[in-house]
Amino acid sequence: MVSALDTAPFRLPAAPLASDLVAKYFRGLGDPTRLRILELLREEGELSVGELVERLGSPQPKVSNHLACLRWCGFIDARRDGRTVYSRIADPRVEAMLDLAHALLTDNAEHVAACCRIEAPGG
Repeated sequence: MVSALDTAPFRLPAAPLASDLVAKYFRGLGDPTRLRILELLREEGELSVGELVERLGSPQPKVSNHLACLRWCGFIDARRDGRTVYSRIADPRVEAMLDLAHALLTDNAEHVAACCRIEAPGG
């Protein structure tokens, strides 16, 4: 019998530390494409995969992979209507977290931009 843990897209240590889980959770937000998806869903509400592909200008498999990550971590929900899958933000706290990140960045944007310890996308 195959358990849900055997089919998970990652493996956790037998007893992960809470800080390890939080770090992994934030890595889900650490990709610019995933953040852009969340921003689009926050601005526009529910969007289909095709609409996200169009707005992002990224290939459908890449967008679908990012959506799967966001769903797995609980950032978004998906619903099917016929052959079309729509995504939306799963919890108002996700939007609050994005708002808080933007507010904190307002005070620290220059430092974040100049930070050499955090790699730039693709770096």
